[in-house]
Amino acid sequence: MHPDTPAPGRHPVYGDLPAQVHGLAVRFRLRQVERRCQQRWVLGTYVLINSAISITIVATIAALTKQPFLFPSLGPTAFLLFYDARGVQAAPRNVFCGHLIGVLAGYLALVIFGLTMAQPDLSDITAPRIGAVVVCLCLTVSLMVWLHVPHSPAASTTLMVGLGLIRTPAQLSVLMLAVALMIAQGTIINRLARVPYPLWAPQQRSPLALYRERCFGGLLADTH
Repeated sequence: MHPDTPAPGRHPVYGDLPAQVHGLAVRFRLRQVERRCQQRWVLGTYVLINSAISITIVATIAALTKQPFLFPSLGPTAFLLFYDARGVQAAPRNVFCGHLIGVLAGYLALVIFGLTMAQPDLSDITAPRIGAVVVCLCLTVSLMVWLHVPHSPAASTTLMVGLGLIRTPAQLSVLMLAVALMIAQGTIINRLARVPYPLWAPQQRSPLALYRERCFGGLLADTH
């Protein structure tokens, strides 16, 4: 039995991906993958497989239920959950609350401008629609900062709602269920990979730990 190699720190280019690949390789005793966990082709293959599994699960549920479980801003959320698992924006609290703020701000904008029943038309943007997207986006980004729950993909979610692409309370509820499902997937995979992914709030890292990550993370990475 070969001893486990130390888990890599945060990579300056690939973020937490090497740590995830290393953790999964150790757990499933894939020694060749463990030793090559920072190589670009290994990381690309891992992302290819992992993203395919994640989005297939959500897309299958959407197909079976005929509900909007699949929406564009879920893609960047999935990327953050795996690429930047230990980052502030990937914490479950920020993912869920960020999208919730985007949904509520978007729907409020629709109510204010009388667009809750209006069909979306991306080729004919009216004055009320301009007002709605301005209000929902400004509210979303401001509230995420004020409430200390930043999650950049939520800005895309609120524009989807403000543009009327997803606008009914039932659809918005399904959207939040999809977010919760993606958080659950991220939690399971990160925990399997032995990455210290938080259960709710972001983990507070010391200034020394951040300095070490910036200075030494990924120095041994294979850049070829």
